[in-house]
Amino acid sequence: MSGWYESDGARLSYRDAGSGRPLVFLHPTPLDGVFWRPLLDELDKLGGVRAIVPDLRGHGESALGAGLPVGDFARVPTAPVLTMERLATDVIALLDHLHIQEAVFVGCSIGGYVLLELWRRIPERMQALAFVCSKPQADAEAGLQKRAANIAQIEAGGMAALFEGMTQSLIGATARARRPEIVAQLRAHMTLTAEAAIAVQAGLAARPDSVPTVATITVPVLAIAGGEDPACTPAEVKAFRAAPGGCAFHMLPDAGHFAAYEQPGTVAGLLAGWAPCGAVRRGGPLARQ
Repeated sequence: MSGWYESDGARLSYRDAGSGRPLVFLHPTPLDGVFWRPLLDELDKLGGVRAIVPDLRGHGESALGAGLPVGDFARVPTAPVLTMERLATDVIALLDHLHIQEAVFVGCSIGGYVLLELWRRIPERMQALAFVCSKPQADAEAGLQKRAANIAQIEAGGMAALFEGMTQSLIGATARARRPEIVAQLRAHMTLTAEAAIAVQAGLAARPDSVPTVATITVPVLAIAGGEDPACTPAEVKAFRAAPGGCAFHMLPDAGHFAAYEQPGTVAGLLAGWAPCGAVRRGGPLARQ
């Protein structure tokens, strides 16, 4: 089913389908929760899960809301900032709305950055963490410069061109060659407003270094990297191996930043074979809307 909930004055969208132990899936930017649909279809074939899939604030059908802080990204001090803290607050509000005390969490890119903030806030509610093409490091100098350039491009009216470029740089070359249709599919779900896109870029730039946080994660971790991913390289993703709760690391050599969409069967198999995902069960299919 699809539903709505309120968090900090914003109306936010989510989908909740299936049964068993809940898995919360946090999508990458600038996409929305539909990103996970091919993966969830593959998990259906393996038995299904209870999948809780929000559209992050400002993405998909979720509103950006008012009152975002300004000034946290020093290179663009006038930019509103969608912080990882605000996104984590939204996820906690969703858990409370659905009366979920504990769950397994899966995050891709910015979704993984939100998982790290959630671990700092509610570790007792997190049974296990899966990071797909995400990393614990903050932006280095080149990354900060790129965020500032992206904001300038959006402010100059070039957001469409920015998103077109992302489909070429973030979707792996192998996927674009084998399944060229996914370029248009993913581009269709890059629907942020200019204000939201700027706030996301500033929030990504302002996110903290979470490498010290990894050293505190005492639940099982799954880390999946794409060999063709320029945004979260395998070397960066390997930092999750330092988690004291144990980390299963996998590198998909022919996948890009959107590995879960490019290779949903492979990623679903890794999730299903991961011990904490006892949520994958024999049973009926998920009825997504």
